[in-house]
This record gives sequence, C-alpha cells and structure tokens, in this order.
Amino acid sequence: MVDTFDEEWLELEQDFKKLETTNTIYLQKLRELQAYQQECLKSINHQRYRMNIMRGSLKKVSNKERAKSVEDRFAGREAHLIHLEETLPKKSGMYLRLILGDVNVSFLSKEAKFSYKDDYEKFKLICHVVAFVLVVLNGICDSRALQSGYLFFLVWYYCTISIRESILKTNGSRMKTWWTVHHILSTVLSGILLVWPENEVWELFRAQFFSYNLYNCLLHYLQFKYQRGTLYRLKALGMRDNMDITIEGFHSWMWRGLTFLLPFLFLAYSFQLYNSYVLFQLSLNPHTTWHTMASSLLFLVLFLGNAFTTVTVVHDKIKNKSYVKYWVMARKLYNVVSENINKFDLKKPLHGYEKFKK
Repeated sequence: MVDTFDEEWLELEQDFKKLETTNTIYLQKLRELQAYQQECLKSINHQRYRMNIMRGSLKKVSNKERAKSVEDRFAGREAHLIHLEETLPKKSGMYLRLILGDVNVSFLSKEAKFSYKDDYEKFKLICHVVAFVLVVLNGICDSRALQSGYLFFLVWYYCTISIRESILKTNGSRMKTWWTVHHILSTVLSGILLVWPENEVWELFRAQFFSYNLYNCLLHYLQFKYQRGTLYRLKALGMRDNMDITIEGFHSWMWRGLTFLLPFLFLAYSFQLYNSYVLFQLSLNPHTTWHTMASSLLFLVLFLGNAFTTVTVVHDKIKNKSYVKYWVMARKLYNVVSENINKFDLKKPLHGYEKFKK
C-alpha cells in the first residue's frame, strides 16, 4: 500500500513539474504578447503622426490630381489602420471607465466576441420573459412589495444592459449612441418610480404604467424575433457584420418587412408621450410629489429621442434605397458568375442569366 502511494506521488510530482514549466512558458508568452501589443499601438500612432505631417505638406501641392491620389492613399491606409486596431486592446469609453474603472474589456479573438454577443442576446430574451411574468403578476395582485420588486428589476436590467452594450461597442458593435443614452435614462426613470411613495397620484397612474409595460414586453419579443431574422438574412448576404446586435428600436438594416414593425414601434412611442401627458396632468394634483413631474419629463425625452432616431433612420434608408437595390443585384450577378465560372463558354448564355434578368 505504501509502495503504491509513493509511486502515485512520484507520478504526481512529475506532472506538477510539467505544470510549472508550462506556466513559465505561458507567463513568458504573455509578456511577449503585451510587448507586441504595445509595439503595434505605438506603430499605429506613429503612422497617423507621419500622415498628419504629410497632409500638412500636401496643402502646398498645386497639382490637384496628384493631391487627390495621395489623399486616396491616406484614406486607404487609415481604413487599414482601423482594421488593425480591431485586433488590439482598446480603451473603454467614459461610461465604462466611470463604472468599472480603467479595465480592459476588449476581446482579442472573434470567437470570444461572438460568444459574448450571443450571451447578450440570450440575456435580453430571458429578461424580457421575466419582466412579462412580473407585469402579469402585478396586474393580478395589488402588492407594494411585488411592484417594488418589478421596479428594482427594471433598474437592474437597464443598468446591466447599458454596461453590456458599452462593452459590445468597445468590441466593434455599430449600435447607435442614442440606445445607450435611452437605457441610462430608463435606469433613472425606473429608480424614480421605485422610490415614488404609495400615494393617491401613484394609484391613479399605476394601471396605465403596467399596461404600458405589458405592451412593451410583447413589443420587445416581437422586435427580437423580427430583428434576429432580418439580421440573419443580411449576414448571410454579407451585408452586415457579425458583431451587429438586435436592439430596442428601429435600425438601418431593419428594412425588409418594415411596414409590419413600424406601426408597433410608433404605438409604443405614442404610449410614452401619453404617459408624459398624464403625468403632467397628475402633477397638478395637490397630493403630488416631485416624482410625478420628473417622470413626465423623462417619458417626454424618451419619446422625442426614440421618434427622432427612428424617423432619421427611415429617411436615410429611403434616401439610400437605390443603393440597397443595386447591392442585391450585384450579389445575384456574383452568384450567377460563380456558378458558371468553371464551365464558362462564350457561345452559350450563362446558366440562370435569363432568370436573373427577370
């Protein structure tokens, strides 16, 4: 028994020595990685510094064609530098630095970025389901504890989602800034509602508030299913980046089936405006508190921001509709050529070309 123990301990000791060696190599490679990262960042900054100096000299060039050619080179080099920067750690935005401090939240591999994005999508869906259940329970039971629990959940959700989306933006997501602002304002609004005392004014607004939230839960689920399907199709066509996400609002890539979704969105925005109006009327009640007017103003800001952002995106999309049309046609033509490139014959028409023309 003792001999067997000694043999196993000797084997364990050898494995431990291998572990120490591996850990030493790992630390060495980690230091090398950090050194390479710093060298790349320094070189990128040096490239930009040199290009700025050259741009200053370029103003003295009288040959416009030559100047335009050099500017095109600068634009191409800047695009390449941005692409290189995406593979290196980035500084967090001000919002993340205020909350988390100067912490590196960049993911260096595509797999890590996609994994975090998928986890974000699942998190949102689960939270919307939980919110729906809590809203239904509040509709059935008039319990102050249940109301406080739901409002605290909203504060936690909007605060968490704003942090997660800021991390996504650091890692290349192209989400509009308004939606981060929207979630921060929603956090503040939910906090005000949470500390609102249970008085006559709250009781008058309570039913409308939970009706609005019930509609919001259903709309978010509808948006999630629609946006994810649209995003999947556009990624398959190569028209969107894999770091794009589904968001709580209308975005530029959400065009197909627009007539189906827009009425639901503007109904939700109208509900926000109506909430603001009702709260303003309730603020004239002699039993009102500061929470009423503050909530009214925040609902108004949310309505204006959501409506303005959506109308702007729709206007831009209508303006660029021809671009999308030609992009899709180009993709179709590319697919037809790819199918026939190996059996190309000048005497025969391309297989599928007649179908493409139709």
